[in-house]
Amino acid sequence: MRAILVPVLFLSFGVMQLSAEQKQIDAERSTLTIHVGKSGLFSAAGHEHTVTAPIAEGTIDDGSNARVSFRVEAARLTVLPEEHQSEVQHSMQERVLESARFPEIRFVSDKVQPTGDRKWDVSGRLTLHGETRAVPVRVQLVDGNYVGSATIKQTDFGIEPVSAAGGTVKVKNELTIDFVIKTK
Repeated sequence: MRAILVPVLFLSFGVMQLSAEQKQIDAERSTLTIHVGKSGLFSAAGHEHTVTAPIAEGTIDDGSNARVSFRVEAARLTVLPEEHQSEVQHSMQERVLESARFPEIRFVSDKVQPTGDRKWDVSGRLTLHGETRAVPVRVQLVDGNYVGSATIKQTDFGIEPVSAAGGTVKVKNELTIDFVIKTK
């Protein structure tokens, strides 16, 4: 029995050592903010929107085998207070995200390339609205937080940007996503 227990303990310790650089994302203190712009002939009549997307769970490993992954529950995306907030929130959930049909948004890195002191270019796969696409992200470590930004096009994920007034006021196809990721 002892002959079996010693190797099992050794292997368990080795696995713990290999994953020692992997950290859990602190979902309570991390932020993903989506900036939704406007376009069209009468875009001055429309408004820009800011949406928060709380992270449900995720991990970061910034060691020699660097990687990141996280999950967001689509139904938890929230339009920040603005005029007509409830209408915009409803439209975002029902028409744009279809969050009942596509409940999760996921990001999983494929490659993390150091570009300087505490800076990385991250390429990964973003799954949104049932579509998975490659997304490049620039990240830097600032005061112990992973900070960065990415730009995506809604149409790349099968989402038609919302429009009004016969298309003279519309949501921009490109969305900017800013993030501050904290770990536990």
